[in-house]
Amino acid sequence: KAVYAGDWVIALQCQQHISSLEKQADELKRELRTSLPGGIFMPIQRQDLLGLLTQQDKIANKAKDISGRILGRELLIPESMQIKFMEYLLRCLDATKQAKKVINELDDLLETGFKGREVVLVEEMIAELDLIEDDTDSMQIGLRKDLLALEVNLNPVDVMFLYNIIEWVG
Repeated sequence: KAVYAGDWVIALQCQQHISSLEKQADELKRELRTSLPGGIFMPIQRQDLLGLLTQQDKIANKAKDISGRILGRELLIPESMQIKFMEYLLRCLDATKQAKKVINELDDLLETGFKGREVVLVEEMIAELDLIEDDTDSMQIGLRKDLLALEVNLNPVDVMFLYNIIEWVG
């Protein structure tokens, strides 16, 4: 919203907040990696848990990269794309929220031994996540098509960064 308003002071504050949260996430990741048992039996393989942690870390890193790139270039989303871009961004955030819900259900899933109603619940949540991802894929295609139509009137370097931003948000 700050970028849409051209308020680079507020955008800087937002970017600094995102960067701070990403650093906190890195600290939590390091703590988890060092405290996770290596040689004892766990209900989930250590490598799978670390893989999940890596994927979560990529989301935080990408958010920092996006905010830094937009701020560093004072990159504006073309006005004619702003509504669609915000809808896309919010839908992508829906995907991260849904993924978080699935991850939060792991404890219950472990307690039930991956059986019963909890499995059905997690499967339904994953199916919802798939639908959200299908939505974001379609929205991304539309945004790229809109940007293509505007390319001739925009700074070519900004256009390349906008394509990257659209992809990274997804």
